[in-house]
Amino acid sequence: MARNFKELRAKMDPERRARVEQRVTEALKAMPLDGLRDARDLTQTQLAQVLHVSQGAVSKVERRTDMYISTLRSYVRAIGGDLQIRAVFPEGDVLIDQFEDLKASSKSNPRASV
Repeated sequence: MARNFKELRAKMDPERRARVEQRVTEALKAMPLDGLRDARDLTQTQLAQVLHVSQGAVSKVERRTDMYISTLRSYVRAIGGDLQIRAVFPEGDVLIDQFEDLKASSKSNPRASV
């Protein structure tokens, strides 16, 4: 018999629930693009339609280890997010805003960079 997740979660020991929530939080801090797309319940085909590219182009982007910032920004926007670039130092993080001009160009032509 299938059980409702909320019911199961409610019966969990609070300490165990906290450990699970911590693991989920940690897992969401770093994720490959295909995992991020999956987490947003999108297929490559659906994302390709939003980006006006082929499914194969989406697959290539997800396998790349090096790409243009505009390509990554278009991908992230297509799945409902916004891309920020930060430099991380022991003293704190710094938002690098040099790429803010890319926002206007990627909004006006989303397929230009994928």
